[in-house]
Amino acid sequence: MLDKTYDPKEIEARRYPEWENSGAFKAHPENQKPPYCIVIPPPNVTGSLHMGHALDNTLQDVLIRWRRMKGDDVLWQPGTDHAGIATQMVVVRNLEQENTGLAVEGAKAEGNRKLLNREEFLAKVWEWKAFSGGTITGQLRRLGASCDWSRERFTMDEGLSKAVLKVFVELYKQGLIYKDNRLVNWDPKMLTAISDLEVESREVKGNLWYFKYPIDGSPDEFITVATTRPETMLGDTGIAVHPDDSKWKHLIGKHAVLPLVGRKIPIVADEYSDPEKGSGAVKITPAHDFNDFEVGRRHKLEAISIFDKFARINDKAPEKYRGLDRFEARKKIVAELEEMGLVDKIEPHTHAVPYGDRGGVPVEPYLTEQWYADAKKLAEAPIAAARDGRVKFVPERGRDEFFRWMENIQPWCVSRQLWWGHQIPAWYGPDKKVFVALSEDEAKAEARKHYGKDMALERDPDVLDTWFSSALWPFSTLGWPEETAALKKYYPTNTLVTGWDILFFWVARMMMMSMHFMTEVPFRTVYLHGLVTDEKGQKMSKSKGNIIDPLELIDKYGADALRFTVTRMAASSAGRLRLATSQVEGSRNFATKFWNATRFAEMNGAALPPHFDPASVKLTINKWVLGELARANTAIDHALTEYRLNDAATALYEFIWGIVCDWYVELSKPTLQAEADGPEKDETRAVTAYVLRETAKLLHPVMPFITEEIWDKTGHRAEHGALITQAWPMPPATDAAADAEIGWLVKLISDVRSARAELNVPPSAKLRLLVIGGGDTTRKRLATHAAAIERLARIEGIDPTATAAPKASLQIVVGEATYALPVGEVIDLAAESARLKKEIQKLGDEVGKIDAKLGNASFVSRAPAEVVEEQRERRGQAEQTRARLSAALERLGA
Repeated sequence: MLDKTYDPKEIEARRYPEWENSGAFKAHPENQKPPYCIVIPPPNVTGSLHMGHALDNTLQDVLIRWRRMKGDDVLWQPGTDHAGIATQMVVVRNLEQENTGLAVEGAKAEGNRKLLNREEFLAKVWEWKAFSGGTITGQLRRLGASCDWSRERFTMDEGLSKAVLKVFVELYKQGLIYKDNRLVNWDPKMLTAISDLEVESREVKGNLWYFKYPIDGSPDEFITVATTRPETMLGDTGIAVHPDDSKWKHLIGKHAVLPLVGRKIPIVADEYSDPEKGSGAVKITPAHDFNDFEVGRRHKLEAISIFDKFARINDKAPEKYRGLDRFEARKKIVAELEEMGLVDKIEPHTHAVPYGDRGGVPVEPYLTEQWYADAKKLAEAPIAAARDGRVKFVPERGRDEFFRWMENIQPWCVSRQLWWGHQIPAWYGPDKKVFVALSEDEAKAEARKHYGKDMALERDPDVLDTWFSSALWPFSTLGWPEETAALKKYYPTNTLVTGWDILFFWVARMMMMSMHFMTEVPFRTVYLHGLVTDEKGQKMSKSKGNIIDPLELIDKYGADALRFTVTRMAASSAGRLRLATSQVEGSRNFATKFWNATRFAEMNGAALPPHFDPASVKLTINKWVLGELARANTAIDHALTEYRLNDAATALYEFIWGIVCDWYVELSKPTLQAEADGPEKDETRAVTAYVLRETAKLLHPVMPFITEEIWDKTGHRAEHGALITQAWPMPPATDAAADAEIGWLVKLISDVRSARAELNVPPSAKLRLLVIGGGDTTRKRLATHAAAIERLARIEGIDPTATAAPKASLQIVVGEATYALPVGEVIDLAAESARLKKEIQKLGDEVGKIDAKLGNASFVSRAPAEVVEEQRERRGQAEQTRARLSAALERLGA
């Protein structure tokens, strides 16, 4: 028997350990069932559950639980990422805050603090991981994630580390990994190269400085360049102007003299320069700007790096600037150019500045020697697989975005200047000759062969980019390079669920590595979901104070409510998924509705007799609800197959709340609550129990906790085992006659209710129903269902033979008949008509104003995307309301 009150917190705390301890989540590579595998996007080991995790992992779990019920041997492969820079930051901060008397080499050592060497620091990191590293996996359990935790992996565990070493060494030997001097995103606080994903763009109010560079041989002639970064001029090696710019093209081929430095720099023609921006002439600093680097390569300009790793001026610049911080140098350079009369003008200028998301300081494009992977070569196979359909993208526009990235791919910088991570397996001899090998012993053997004797070797201190190890995730987690049973059965995996933001950083790189080493795609389908934002469409951030904590939502409303909410909002076409707390509260109310409907059924004796056969049902209402169950089953299954998880959730909501609770329970109440027992009551009890049992199965993938509890407390677990182990239900047969009859009844009652509400008919007012033009079928239905119509539509008497509608009545058409409700005595028709006309006019004016905004190209291009989308939503809602009120006005004959 169900408890009186639905208590998600108590249920969820009890049910999850039961599932996990029973082995319900485990994969079985030894059995003959078809495999279905999803690898979890590994969360950072430092992480805590945020709304992105809640969405991503709920969608995966819905698919996993559904395929488990469909009879597949399911593996949801879990694990965590070592998160190089994030983890190193956490541990360094902890050492500082805990007043341990310890510091890390490279940090400022105050007083008598002991500097830790690499080995000592790494021991501290592993110590931290053992103590705090499992936080997020515990939180995923609270969400209901049914991963096979017995197979949990970590990107730096022994097996995955072995895979990383093998991949690096083989790619190096194949010429696909190499060292090169190129520009990287350099974080001068963290002192490491960082990926584009670790760079955040911030709008900064700065200046645009216009400097005059003298033309060589013509001291009174100048070319004016505009820059937001005066400090980088010390590294200028050229000036670019557009070949068709009439203002400057006469200077192409000449040289300017770089102020403060005296270096002669060529003026080159390049279409990179835009005559409409700034002065039309661009200073080229190849060592400190990504675009300039490419211009420099095209024109063979020297790349002079004038910063050290701390972003201070180095010895490549004039002596008086050496050692200055980049921003101090900026002030000094501007002041000196002003004294020389070489500042043409200064304009206020708001522009985007890249910041390191961890270090929190502006990132510096920095020319340095790093390890690179030949991404262009590695991208060839993935591009072919996406093009020929071996990998499908949902939604399909993900494929276009994939091509946009991959066909313009640059070399991948795979090295990082950190201690925590996979140390690069490269050793250097005394002449800097590099030996890449699986172990130091192998490297020494190669060195001995090269030098003819044993030589001291020094290992490269850098570690690999975190994305390097996670690129191997689909096959390394299954045991590669060993030929395991899991690898043989579950690779390639079936579906990858992830966000658009890591389509290139992770998805594409997994495809590169998997297809190179496994010669097969890593997954068949990439399901891309949108970004969870606040209810206004704003990205969540601490600075905005709009972060919604999923754990707080789980505490307040339950995991099932959160899961249902994010599944229902996860339309694959949506870019931003707006979340309001009220939506989660609504989902909790939905769960409560299902709980109460089941409890009502129990209290009225609903139970399944042995060997119940739904095909034996006689009553029309029961045939109808079985047909609705069949349609819901088919719709949900089809939606899940097509990755329309939001449509599956909507179908569940409409069936459970709309069909079962609002209609079937209400229409069957007189039978269930009749004093005398009999065949009709017995059948209705059986059908009610059957529908609720099958509904629990359909709802289980989205709301597993409440459905498992209901399944157990209504006696099904004792007979059949846990719900998580049950098969997906087969839809019962449908009955066209029952569908038509009850469909007519539901529409009639619904239309009467809507018409009453739209015209402000008092709820207490009972109206007579006049039926004009009804045929034999309609008259029979009216006779059969008169009591239900009177009770649920608040009708007092039905006249099935009326010949005309009274003047003061509202009219509804259902089927061939017109239904009239005389309302002249309960509402003021003239006043109601005037009210409706006024509301319709007001809504029309609102639509017109919105159309004017959306028709303004300037507004659409300049307004934030979420504001434009909000306007479109408002327009749609206004149009819907206007159409509804117009129909109401039409019913009055106005």
